[in-house]
Amino acid sequence: MARKLQHDKWLFAVTVGLTLFGLVMVYSASAVAAAQENGTQYFYVMKQAVWTALGLALMLFAMNVDYHRWRNPKWIGIILSITVLALLAVFAFPRINGAHRWIRLFGLSAQPSELSKILLAVFLAWFLEKRSREITSFWLTFLPCAAVTGLLAGLILIEPDFGTSLMLGMVFLVVMFVAGARLWQLSLATVPAVMLAIGMLIFVPWRMARLVAFVDPWKDEQNTGYQVVQSLLAVGSGGVFGLGFAQGKQKLFYLPFAHSDFIFAVVGEELGLIGAVVLVVTFSIFLWRGLRAAFLAPDLFGKYLGVGIASVIAIQAFFNISVVLSLVPTKGIPLPFISYGGSSIVPALFAVGILLNISQYTGMEAEPKKIGRAANGR
Repeated sequence: MARKLQHDKWLFAVTVGLTLFGLVMVYSASAVAAAQENGTQYFYVMKQAVWTALGLALMLFAMNVDYHRWRNPKWIGIILSITVLALLAVFAFPRINGAHRWIRLFGLSAQPSELSKILLAVFLAWFLEKRSREITSFWLTFLPCAAVTGLLAGLILIEPDFGTSLMLGMVFLVVMFVAGARLWQLSLATVPAVMLAIGMLIFVPWRMARLVAFVDPWKDEQNTGYQVVQSLLAVGSGGVFGLGFAQGKQKLFYLPFAHSDFIFAVVGEELGLIGAVVLVVTFSIFLWRGLRAAFLAPDLFGKYLGVGIASVIAIQAFFNISVVLSLVPTKGIPLPFISYGGSSIVPALFAVGILLNISQYTGMEAEPKKIGRAANGR
């Protein structure tokens, strides 16, 4: 195995900084609602602190586990099976906000779709390294990868969770492109997916209402356009310097999901354009350092896994920000490291731990025999 270096300090610092900033913003965005709903302003932030501590512990653990251990085909098969079963199990639980996305047991809840993003990155990295000599083969390489992605995305789509399904599709395209898949193969997957997405937007009434609200949210600002309008009012009222930490007004029962999916609007209102830009730049640094670690990895598994992890977190972050700014139609998807929710922050921090372990091998040469044996699962 290649000799280890120090982990990427930039990537580590950015991740911890985003996580701690998220904890602070969850308190600001949820304090008033928590006090009214649960009798204490610290209800949501204390729960988030527990999940954050668990996530950071798992990140430190993953940092110190050789990333090659994650390409064991037996473990991948077991985790894939468990994830599929979990995605099916959500339908046995009551709907929350009109969707079957949660498993609730013993007072705890989990969203399996969040785990599927990381699992997909691991699977694609393992399988594409295994098929490195047939990387352009449609039947041996592209179709199996597309089938697994389609299975996970399809189960999530019928929850329904269109946004997470879209994230999986985008990660699939990014990793396959980096691996060297032919453009016609990527087009073969993209065109039907785009047609399906258009069909679901047009023929599903509530999605069509969201699309109409996206085009002109002010036309029905008290109904279908309400969330978009409140989000834009929050961001716009922040101006350049913001109203000040914890001084935002839209979180006072005007902006729905202020401490979760729309927390970036609270950032814009309280910290202004400067705070919002700093946050975007920070996520950009995360993407840069993540991709750097991936492309300097000593083997294909590290490269593809690093690209998958960095892209899934960055794509989700910029998609969430785009929703809040009404650059794309409204879709409930959390802002990584910032939004409230253990199902989002714990898997994300664990994945970053794997990425940080990959960064410890950047620029080193792998030993062909060991890499080959590991790739074959022996």
